[in-house]
Amino acid sequence: MTDTETPEAIRYTADVVALTPGGDVLLIERDWPPYVGAWALPGGHVDPGETSRAAAARELAEETGVQVAVDDLRQIGVWDSPERDPRGRYVTVAYAAVVPAGTRITAGDDARTARWCPLDDLPGRPAFDHADILRAATAPIY
Repeated sequence: MTDTETPEAIRYTADVVALTPGGDVLLIERDWPPYVGAWALPGGHVDPGETSRAAAARELAEETGVQVAVDDLRQIGVWDSPERDPRGRYVTVAYAAVVPAGTRITAGDDARTARWCPLDDLPGRPAFDHADILRAATAPIY
């Protein structure tokens, strides 16, 4: 088998766009490479035997303390560009959830900190392709 025939290692992840009715989005400050110190959506690896939707709810709770029911997550789409992550090939399924304004957050797990940010005043460019995911999550539905 040549290198071009070797199967590509693909990692499966889930990300969450948690929004308030007033237009704030929940972001975490990454505490690990790549993009240490950059702002990103909560998310992470899908565990064996777990659906991406369940992983999204779990990662949101682990990284921010925000609990959402799995059934309250709406799938936004799949992001699978080969260049989306410098560590290798990562495919993510992104979900959105609306949570009440004033929902308390607590940074945990892999997050240095977490905070609510107005969609029109983000703290710099989000890590990875999370700006594209945010645009998709907040686009008008026709």
